[in-house]
Amino acid sequence: MDSLDAQLTTKLSALTEQGLHRSLRVMESARGPRITCAGRELINFSSNDYLGLAYHPAVAQAMNEATVRWGVGSTASRLICGTTSEHAALEEELAAAKGTEAALVFSTGVAAATGTIPALVGKGDVIIMDKLAHACLIDGARASEATLRIFSHNDLEKLESHLGWAREKHPDAKVMIITESVFSMDGDLAPLRELVELKERFGAILFLDEAHAVGVRGQGVQGLAGELGLNGRIEIQMGTLGKALGVSGGYIAGSRMLIDFLINRARSFIFSTAPPPAVAAACRAALRIVQSPEGGSLKVRLWENIQLLASSLEIPIAPSAIIPLILGSEERAMAGATLLSDAGFFVPAIRYPTVPRQTARLRITLSAAHEPDQIRELAAALAVSSAD
Repeated sequence: MDSLDAQLTTKLSALTEQGLHRSLRVMESARGPRITCAGRELINFSSNDYLGLAYHPAVAQAMNEATVRWGVGSTASRLICGTTSEHAALEEELAAAKGTEAALVFSTGVAAATGTIPALVGKGDVIIMDKLAHACLIDGARASEATLRIFSHNDLEKLESHLGWAREKHPDAKVMIITESVFSMDGDLAPLRELVELKERFGAILFLDEAHAVGVRGQGVQGLAGELGLNGRIEIQMGTLGKALGVSGGYIAGSRMLIDFLINRARSFIFSTAPPPAVAAACRAALRIVQSPEGGSLKVRLWENIQLLASSLEIPIAPSAIIPLILGSEERAMAGATLLSDAGFFVPAIRYPTVPRQTARLRITLSAAHEPDQIRELAAALAVSSAD
């Protein structure tokens, strides 16, 4: 039998032939939208730092001061001695900001999904999920061992059909609908009001991933659920601390009973070292900014930038900070990313399996930190690359 390295070499060669091989890009410096990679300064249009808080002085100061007080690590899991007053305060402030009874912070958004979903549903239950849901939601659903049904993206008729099937074939099962509010690769919105109405009509539970809506849609960190006045009608809200808040981590917000249950049953929470207290302190500082007049101004600037790019490209204004330019093949997407890099812009190609086959794309993300001239220059570079 071939050695492990020989087997892996064969598999990596196949990925290369398919245009799907990936490698890590090392950022040598980064300050706002300006990054240095491979010795070149580029304008970054791929970051999820939607409000530019990753470099905010108040956020950095909070982290530095907490590091001096607490050290660089939490030293244990949350259920041992890893829960500090910073973690507890962050969770209280998140719950208040989201308008829920409680919240629970995980080390990452992936951990929040893969810990929460299997804790709540299992064999004999049913999960019904949007086809374009994030990989971490898919992984959580598979780990649960619940019966999984997929509905075409934002297809309410198919969702309704699946719900009817679940109630007929599995009358005693818990039925969980899983979707994103802002979809990470397409930037479009879920028909959330209609989803909630279907959920209630069939007696299902809704798990809503607000990762790309927090800080972008709605007031403060209310997301699309808050914007539509649906907070009280959604059982499980997942969010991230590493996108618009600019730091790191994920969370679940919901009822006090839900959070108490996850503390006892979510394996990714129970068996992980807690996030460093300094990270929690930085998240608290970012949360305060997002909810302040300054945060409101940053959000206004973000939406001005979204509108500017849309008008420069002569496309409809996007409903989020994510603008996908779908090119189809992996080769076209890689060529487009190279042309933009040569022009001074960092917009990596997004390929299968991150997106379905033949939908490879350039995924442009905008930030409040982008300057109008940078956006206009990107639009001009896109026009040139399209002509080529």
